[in-house]
Amino acid sequence: MDYSELIKNISLIFASWTAIYGIGQWRREHKGKRQAELAEDTLTLFYEAQDAIHHIRNPFSFGGEGSSRKPGANETAEEKEAYDKAYVVFERINTHLELFNKIHAIRYRFMAQFGVNAVQPFDELRKIINKIQISARHLGQLWARRNIRFRTQQQEDDHITEIRKHEAVFWEDLEEKDPINPKLAKCIAEIERTCRDVLSEKGTLFSLVNRQLSVVLKKKLY
Repeated sequence: MDYSELIKNISLIFASWTAIYGIGQWRREHKGKRQAELAEDTLTLFYEAQDAIHHIRNPFSFGGEGSSRKPGANETAEEKEAYDKAYVVFERINTHLELFNKIHAIRYRFMAQFGVNAVQPFDELRKIINKIQISARHLGQLWARRNIRFRTQQQEDDHITEIRKHEAVFWEDLEEKDPINPKLAKCIAEIERTCRDVLSEKGTLFSLVNRQLSVVLKKKLY
């Protein structure tokens, strides 16, 4: 038996295996780095969205807010005031439109990396924004009819109840039980939970390199 040829073949197999393992390890590390970067970018956008929604629902308005709305031809002064007041929400949303578009765009990358079920916080965030917009549309109409005379006391009471329901969505902390903030907090907690493992030390490229260096140092020491 030609032992030199056998050793040569074994060395060749070992070198090939080492190369394949090295490529696989590099791919795993590269994938982990990309996932960590995506998770960090996504969390940052969600934190910014949380602040944006607080701004959108801020009960304090500034002079001129709502005035960019184009009034209807037959609007009365009271109707214009009511519709402009409700339009503040849409103006504020427009100031954060670039942010919301970024979140919508990154949603597909997030789905590709972490699965379909992982994008639920994205959907919940969109529902929250839609709910605020819907309440704003209703309030414009409800506020415009605030001073009309109702046929019955029940109709008037129902009208006031409807106003308060939508105002609780429209404005932050108007009522003790805010209908938006708990949903927003849950949304942020869910996206944090999804990204936590990726952003932990175990999932970063830095930690992978550290573990490889530790192995090398132990071999040299012992």
